[in-house]
Parts: sequence; C-alpha cells; structure tokens
Amino acid sequence: MNYNKIVIVGNVTADPESRTTPSGQQVCSLRVATNRVWTDQQGQKQQKAEFHNVVLWRRLAEIASQYLKKGGLVLIEGRLQTRSWDDQQGNKRWRTEIVAESMQLGPKGAGQPAQSPPKADNEAGKREEEIPV
Repeated sequence: MNYNKIVIVGNVTADPESRTTPSGQQVCSLRVATNRVWTDQQGQKQQKAEFHNVVLWRRLAEIASQYLKKGGLVLIEGRLQTRSWDDQQGNKRWRTEIVAESMQLGPKGAGQPAQSPPKADNEAGKREEEIPV
C-alpha cells in the first residue's frame, strides 16, 4: 500500500487568493512558511524556513479565504501533488503543492504582534457597566 500524507503547522505568508473554477467550484491558494531550528557542529543555533504552496477546495477554500490572513497560524493536513503545464514559450513547468484535506486555524491573532487590552477610564468619572445578577 502506498501512503501520501503531509502535515504542516506554520504561518500564512500572504492573504489567501480565492477564485471559482468555470465549473463553479471554489478554490483557494495560499503559501505557508514553516521553520526548522537546530544546533550545528560548532554549537551555533541555525534556522531555515521552508515555503509551501497549499491548495484548498470547496468548503475548506471558503473557510480559508474568510478566516486566514497574513501571519496567521494554520495546521494543514493533505497530500503532495505535482502538476505540470507548458508555459507561453512552450517550456515545461512543474509545481509541487499540498492539496489540503483538513485544516485547523490557530488562535486568533497568532503570528500577529501582541496588543495591550484597552484601559478602562474610571478616573474621568465613568462608571463601569453594572451586570444584573
């Protein structure tokens, strides 16, 4: 039995691009960056980023285009697929991408700079809203 499964957790590098095929199916493309950190033989910390092309179809495409933004954290499970085509000059082109089968969104604001919560202005004589019990 053959097995083609990939799982990545990373940050979206740009807002997803959504479109509809001529047959009416929704498709969404995005790029996800993952990083690897290791210590080399000299004891120096090294880091390398990998960039993955991800394609989502139907309902997953709708969810991704609605909720994913640049910098957001996402977990993608899917399969690797390589497709080929001839460009305008007649050259053979190849692209390997992840076709998503499931997706989990990271916590809201993951990958975004932390923001401090708004401060209550009690000194200006404003009363906090009373909540009935």
